[in-house]
Amino acid sequence: MHNNKTDVVVATKNKGKVAEIQRFLGGLELNILSLADFAVIEDSPETGQSFLENAQEKALYYAKHTGKLCLADDSGLLVDALDGEPGIYSAMYAGDGASDSDNNLKLIENLRGVPLEKRSARFWCSLALAESAGVLATAEGEVEGFILNEPRGQGGFGYDPLFLLADRNDKTMAELAPEEKNEISHRGMALQKLAQHPVWLKLR
Repeated sequence: MHNNKTDVVVATKNKGKVAEIQRFLGGLELNILSLADFAVIEDSPETGQSFLENAQEKALYYAKHTGKLCLADDSGLLVDALDGEPGIYSAMYAGDGASDSDNNLKLIENLRGVPLEKRSARFWCSLALAESAGVLATAEGEVEGFILNEPRGQGGFGYDPLFLLADRNDKTMAELAPEEKNEISHRGMALQKLAQHPVWLKLR
């Protein structure tokens, strides 16, 4: 397209998330921005019934409001014994404005009496890249595990301290070093796929 780096706005103000995305897409000729680089934009409505629908809705919304390519993600936890809860409501499982610990306590309570082997769960992430005219690319990733009765580990956020990884030597997501978490996380898996998408060739 042109020799200058292509601007891509990540639909978040979270510096950690932006840095993580920068690491995965760093080999591409991109200038990664975040919503913090723009005047205040009203939050995107999230009316989708799936992570992918919400990611696409967010990407299109912020692409239209910034006039640039936008990368959005929607992610959360799916617990089999709870028929996929908390799902797309992961961030507000215990109600609007709920803290991570509020959500974790509700999850522990709802799984009371369920044995560990029946507490299978997965973290899921859907990514969407859009321009104002439409969605250009999507990618998804997941990581399997089980939900513990009590939190373990000081790292991560959200449900990480309760999420016992299926293949990481009895560690929770919150017990991993940040670099290791990024490599195996649901967002990491989705970003690896997105980085390989042919859409980037068209943007040069």
